[in-house]
Amino acid sequence: MKKAETYASVWDAIADTPEEAANLRARSDLMRQITALVKAREWTQAEAAKRCGVTQPRINDLLRGRLSRFSLDALVNIAAALGCRVRIGLDAA
Repeated sequence: MKKAETYASVWDAIADTPEEAANLRARSDLMRQITALVKAREWTQAEAAKRCGVTQPRINDLLRGRLSRFSLDALVNIAAALGCRVRIGLDAA
């Protein structure tokens, strides 16, 4: 019987490299925060899309958590369009 592997996070489990896991983690954090902002402001998808400078289907992808469809750059741009300041921090491993 093979011993089960344990991981620090789901991202570590599904990523091929620690770098990929870090990128997935950063993108998911940004998506979660942008989604929370859109929901808190009670915007329709069309209104959120207009404010973010993207299409409504793109907002739909974001709100449904389709992580693979967004780069870190795209999420930073969306956050900036909403008037948010994105800060990146490092934690020692």
